[in-house]
Amino acid sequence: MSSHSVEDIKQHSARLRGTLLESLANPVTGALNEDDQTLIKYHGSYQQDDRDIREERRLAKLEPAYAFMIRTRTPGGVVTPAQWLALDAIATTYAERGLRITTRQAFQFHGVIKTELKSTMQAINAALIDTLAACGDVNRNVAVAANPLQSAAHATVHAQAAALSEHLLPNTRAYYEIWLDEERVAGSGGEEEPVYGATYLPRKFKIGFAIPPYNDVDVFAQDLGFIAVIEDGIVAGYNVSIGGGMGATHGDPETYPRLGDVIGFVTPEQLIAVAEAVVTAQRDFGNRVLRKRARLKYTIDDRGLDWFKGEVERRAGFLLKPARPFDFVHNGDRFGWIDSDGNEDGDGRAHLTLRVVAGRIWDRDGVNHLTGLREIARVLDDAGDGAQFRLTPNQNLVIAGVPAALRARVDALVAEHDLDTHVSATPLKKNALACVALPTCGLAMAEAERYLPELTDKVQSLLDTHGLRDAPIHLRISGCPNGCSRPYLGEIALVGKAPGRYNLMLGADHRGQRLNTLYRENIDEARILEALDPVFARYSAERVDDEGFGDFLVRVGIVPSRPAIPLQLRTENAA
Repeated sequence: MSSHSVEDIKQHSARLRGTLLESLANPVTGALNEDDQTLIKYHGSYQQDDRDIREERRLAKLEPAYAFMIRTRTPGGVVTPAQWLALDAIATTYAERGLRITTRQAFQFHGVIKTELKSTMQAINAALIDTLAACGDVNRNVAVAANPLQSAAHATVHAQAAALSEHLLPNTRAYYEIWLDEERVAGSGGEEEPVYGATYLPRKFKIGFAIPPYNDVDVFAQDLGFIAVIEDGIVAGYNVSIGGGMGATHGDPETYPRLGDVIGFVTPEQLIAVAEAVVTAQRDFGNRVLRKRARLKYTIDDRGLDWFKGEVERRAGFLLKPARPFDFVHNGDRFGWIDSDGNEDGDGRAHLTLRVVAGRIWDRDGVNHLTGLREIARVLDDAGDGAQFRLTPNQNLVIAGVPAALRARVDALVAEHDLDTHVSATPLKKNALACVALPTCGLAMAEAERYLPELTDKVQSLLDTHGLRDAPIHLRISGCPNGCSRPYLGEIALVGKAPGRYNLMLGADHRGQRLNTLYRENIDEARILEALDPVFARYSAERVDDEGFGDFLVRVGIVPSRPAIPLQLRTENAA
């Protein structure tokens, strides 16, 4: 990799331009120049290679099979049926393995080769979607609750989240020049970045909006979280949480996952000001020497929560009001049909949530999910009735705002293309998450997405043995400790250590309000199942009514209790 530090690369990039145009035009290699591999992240793409054939190509004296992952910026994961059809066409033209829904409600395209990278970017933008700031040391795609109880309130929250996403975009025109052929203005490269400054943020930054009683965004895993307070169907404002983050490094106690702290309440009119205050405080005080210690959670722990809150208030120009009570009941999705008032099988417009295993939508092995959703998108697009597709933070899909007249047609297409897997899937399989991991992620130490079906089958078999088939347990698997699948909030989680070996984590709750704990380190599948078997036996025999698996493990002392955000509220003064 480059001998230059990331901070140096940003400083001398001419506002994220670097030599990307020259790299893209170089016909000798499928890769970019080393420094440009850092800069392209800010444009929404990562350079990767197929690790399954890396050694084979090395022995043949060939360069790795380089290709690019492209990630969209879709605040709240909302797209129209017409946009869905456009993205489907892009996936089938330029990418491999179909569409993929991420845990940040974005689409990822994998396997795009360098010579088709610009064409793919232009096609995405032609669909009125962009990829700017989907990666890099900036605010990433803003996550928003995808399973609304009240559609009007959800629309308000989504609009405010989208406005915040726009406000926090980089100001540079580099993206438009490089990918969309915007003419470069003389002297460009010195654009002011009023929010980000000359070197952007020290590390990535994530924002999420939750709408109680569902915490599907895992709001306390976000650098900055907004918890909607709804009164009489109106969004009165938001409780603000700061300092969440999932990333860690194996064996390094200087790094750790952390839950966010609730620091107060803001009105909708104050939201952008307080968000900008948090972002700029992290810009100015975040660690720019050690990237592993550069996330907001470490800035807060190093300087103190009270200090950081005071700095935010000073920059925002107002004091935060006391946080208001809220309750979360779980952090999963609600499957099947839900009408706009939150009641199942109601009249009028309704939302249908479908299970998508690891977020992967494709046609293979006789299952034609990509084709089925294409047909549904065509029906909804032809009707022009305002229906939407919403990607969930749990890698699932909501077909939202479907009018009563189209429900039967949507149901028929769902059944025809076997998209109704949520009907027969157990709670374990409906709630399981996995990151991409191998073969494309350069950080992956072990399998995740490709291993998820096999793993859940074997864990489910154990649950069945102990009469726990319908236990709503949240399982998550990550190929490395960086936490893209939010593993540290899983009641059961596997965090990759090496091929076929994982750390087994247990004891989070099902509301996203308590982290799990290391239970067994660096073990293979046989030992994972061996460790879970007696734990399931005890849970089956000793649980109390409606007691969650993680809550049981803590209550009986199988894992130690960790600090949790109380059901009602957590502030800096909470016990």
